[in-house]
Amino acid sequence: MKLYSKYVLILFKSQMQYRASFWLLTIGQFFIPFAMLAGIYFLFERFGQIKGWTFYEVALCFAVIHMGYSISECFARGFDAFSSLVRNGDFDRLLVRPRSTVIQVLGSKFEFTRFGRLLQSVFVLVLALGGLTVEWTALKTATLLLMIAGGVFIFTGIFILAATLSFWTIQGMEIANIFTDGGREMAKFPLNIYHRWIVRFFTFVIPFGCVNYYPLMYVLGKTSGNDWLYALAPLAGLLFIVPCVFVWHIGVKHYRSTGS
Repeated sequence: MKLYSKYVLILFKSQMQYRASFWLLTIGQFFIPFAMLAGIYFLFERFGQIKGWTFYEVALCFAVIHMGYSISECFARGFDAFSSLVRNGDFDRLLVRPRSTVIQVLGSKFEFTRFGRLLQSVFVLVLALGGLTVEWTALKTATLLLMIAGGVFIFTGIFILAATLSFWTIQGMEIANIFTDGGREMAKFPLNIYHRWIVRFFTFVIPFGCVNYYPLMYVLGKTSGNDWLYALAPLAGLLFIVPCVFVWHIGVKHYRSTGS
């Protein structure tokens, strides 16, 4: 982690060399998601509720998943841009260094301008919590934090899986965007508004439901069963990264240099 923190500091200083560009991009990232939020607002303004969910409840779901995505996109951007390292032969340099390839790829690129999107998500979170009447307990607070952390780990895991494909395809695969951008758009609504097969897929394969829908039901007092199962569901999001890293190491073992 000491090495990782040095990567963060170095790249932050390099991006701050162009401060005007940095702040303009950050401000732009702050306002971009407002169009999505406005769409949700007008949807509820017209219909009132969707399958029993109100605007503020969905806004909480929106804020949690966007916070997870923003943090992951900021600190795991190295995996999203990994295909260029393979294509240019630069990954060879990482292999001869006496440090984990995961840490080195993570530290190869950061997008600090994504903090604008993160701040917007925090704004929506405060707005949602202000419009809800939730009896907060220590467990509910911990569950909310786990929801955000679980989202970060799921998106990071997807970035890692997409990067692993580059060991065989060389070029980055746009199919990964189905599960990153598409997953973000899908998970900003509670899962029960979708078809049953979608609910099962995003519960047992890519567990977005475990970091937004199930724990959200517990936080809002909508559960009908063991509350602990709903409260601890975000742990599935944290564990999702384990098989992703395992697949990454399999890809590293099968890596063949481009000869550049």
